Amino acid sequence: MRILHIITSLWTGGAEKLMVDLLPRLKDHGHEVELLTFNGDRTAFRKQLDYAGIKVYDLGCGASTISMYSPKNIFKLVPLLRRYDIVHTHNTAPQLFAAIASMVGKSILITTEHTTSNRRRGNKFLTIVDKWMYSRYNHIICISKKTEENLIAHLGECNTEISTVNNGIDISEFSNAKPKSSLEKLAPNSKKIVMVAGFRLEKDQETLIRAMKRLPEEFHLFLVGDGERRRDLETLTNTLDLSSRVHFLGIRNDITEILKEVEYSVLSSHWEGFGLSAVEGMSAGKPVLASNVDGLREVIAGAGILFEHGNDEQLANEIMKLDSDDNYYNSIATKCKNRAMSYDISKMVDGYLEVYNELIK
Repeated sequence: MRILHIITSLWTGGAEKLMVDLLPRLKDHGHEVELLTFNGDRTAFRKQLDYAGIKVYDLGCGASTISMYSPKNIFKLVPLLRRYDIVHTHNTAPQLFAAIASMVGKSILITTEHTTSNRRRGNKFLTIVDKWMYSRYNHIICISKKTEENLIAHLGECNTEISTVNNGIDISEFSNAKPKSSLEKLAPNSKKIVMVAGFRLEKDQETLIRAMKRLPEEFHLFLVGDGERRRDLETLTNTLDLSSRVHFLGIRNDITEILKEVEYSVLSSHWEGFGLSAVEGMSAGKPVLASNVDGLREVIAGAGILFEHGNDEQLANEIMKLDSDDNYYNSIATKCKNRAMSYDISKMVDGYLEVYNELIK
């Protein structure tokens, strides 16, 4: 099969990480796999795909919303759709423009839904646009069961087939990683908490930062990621006088080593489609604490610890409970590691290939 995936960019995020993990493995199965990005910035993820031998093209849109949604992108996509057996989109702009382009350039069109909610839902006009857009697709893959349920509720009647293929990661990559002690140099003899997430609207780093104010001085927080909300988070950190204990690490390519070095992994979110970084933390054998919201709930419940959305006091108390009881800490860490095995990347790849093969028939 000739397969083209289309995504907005290769900056940090769950959809972007999916490209890095999925595409080389599809190639290993003997398929010709390429990627088109709207924004072609050479990020760490882009370099990983280059190293894996995945051809990456870009539309040269840049980072601005205006260029992402320029009608010119439709005309650029039309000839591409004819060149591939499968065209698979991710994120709103690629989803919309590929749907429009498919009216002229015929191909099998698939999209992955990465979130349980977004800003379009609840807007009557955009709901109409969504219903038309998704109707152009041959199949919609959702990254979690709750993502599928919420999408069906949003769309109502939909003739397009919808299924769930849970996100996955290379479990061995995280479980076998070795710490590099880079965080220890920043905060010697500290108890370390990490949150790996872009600084975007759906993430809730604020609750975790406020929880730090309630924790003893030996606790340090490491925020991995970047994005539009970084300045707001830095302002909150300074306002709470936490600048010596909250460390902004930016975008990193050594997540596996970082997770091995910390004691706690947290994913505080307003909403999630799945919560890939939570699974990464579990794979590293760490207790994972996460907001009790759609997407995260089905991944974490019964293994890690769920705290009430936005409740920094409960989050701090849960961390202290783990810290004060070694048996409890080890029990949660073991449950997390066992749960992570359910999300091994081989299962995800098989799920995608099953959809592709069925449509090609």
